[in-house]
Amino acid sequence: MLVAALGYFVDVYDLLLFSILRVRSLVDLGVPLAGTAAAGAPDVLSVGVRLISWQMTGLLIGGIIWGVLADNLGRRAVLFGSILLYSLANIANGLVQTVDQYAWLRLISGIGLAGELGAGIALVSELMSKESRGWGTTIVASLGLLGAVVAGQVGNMFHWRTAYFVGGALGLSLLALRIGVRESTMFLAAKPTATNKGNLLLLFRSRARALRYFAVVFVGLPTWFTMGILITFSPEIGRAIGLPTAPNPGLAVTFAYIGATVGDLISGALSQVLRSRKRALALFLVFCTIGSINYFVMGGLSLNAFYWACGIAGAMSGYWAVFVTVAAEQFGTNLRGTVASTAPNFVRGAVVPLTAMFQALKASLGIPGSAMAVGAVAFAIAFISLAGLEETYGKDLDYLET
Repeated sequence: MLVAALGYFVDVYDLLLFSILRVRSLVDLGVPLAGTAAAGAPDVLSVGVRLISWQMTGLLIGGIIWGVLADNLGRRAVLFGSILLYSLANIANGLVQTVDQYAWLRLISGIGLAGELGAGIALVSELMSKESRGWGTTIVASLGLLGAVVAGQVGNMFHWRTAYFVGGALGLSLLALRIGVRESTMFLAAKPTATNKGNLLLLFRSRARALRYFAVVFVGLPTWFTMGILITFSPEIGRAIGLPTAPNPGLAVTFAYIGATVGDLISGALSQVLRSRKRALALFLVFCTIGSINYFVMGGLSLNAFYWACGIAGAMSGYWAVFVTVAAEQFGTNLRGTVASTAPNFVRGAVVPLTAMFQALKASLGIPGSAMAVGAVAFAIAFISLAGLEETYGKDLDYLET
């Protein structure tokens, strides 16, 4: 559980590090600030959106690759391979000299990161009892989110290149700690007899199974609308809603993820106390809606109020622990690694169309109006998808999808 949590910690550290370093690193590479570029020329906002899209595309590709490997080679093998690729790519991120190099390395980093959470959650879910595994996955998700808090502090204290080197060093150190990790006994028992291991097509051969998979993915959209739009682009949104000084993205991330850590602990505990994943998800979808509205209402009052609004939005969107638990619990052992890896990364990857929509609507609705419109779509899809999930609290996971 500790190894899985530390893996997710490093995952989140890098995933949010670019959001923190976006402005400084791109300016250092010669990209002009928003509002100072020549008409039609790329600026920090447009180039940042492009690089985030490359990073999230890497997560989509990596989610599929590592998920299939987790169901064929094992959860442990993925925990080793993903952290090694991520660590080397992160060190290379600190050496980039051009925007194109930066984009390619964000793609490779995304591929490496994609295996951490899914393999860790699948492993913990299969090793713990069906009544208590929700506590285990909650601890993994909650401790992991603190990686964003550390990223915020490291990003503010050090040069942006050094911050990437720190991430690579953290990953390589974690690789050494994983030598003693054992494979899931449930996976080992199923391995000799399981057919269609990690077969993505099997997810879609049954209409009910396909709808269940899409419901898992779509119910998580609001979490990454909050983090991928409201927090990542906090400097631009903050100025647009009336703040005289652009918010510091490192502080915005720190406040948001401290809030998200608290929210994850509460949502995970709530799903155990209520003995229901669906009721916990429903409550937090309502909370997340309120937190996003509050971001725009409270955020324009002052810079301090904006940071508190980021913290509240993070806490209200903190149902990631329940989301990843539900993803692992919805499917059998021969598809669990695939779903546990692809579902969270498809949610993260949804930032690509969400940011594209945000960019497209910005000219007509303005930055705040565009963000609100994108949020409305994400929340509507999530509430509809919740109805398509089955209740999985206490479900026996020792079975195969056929």
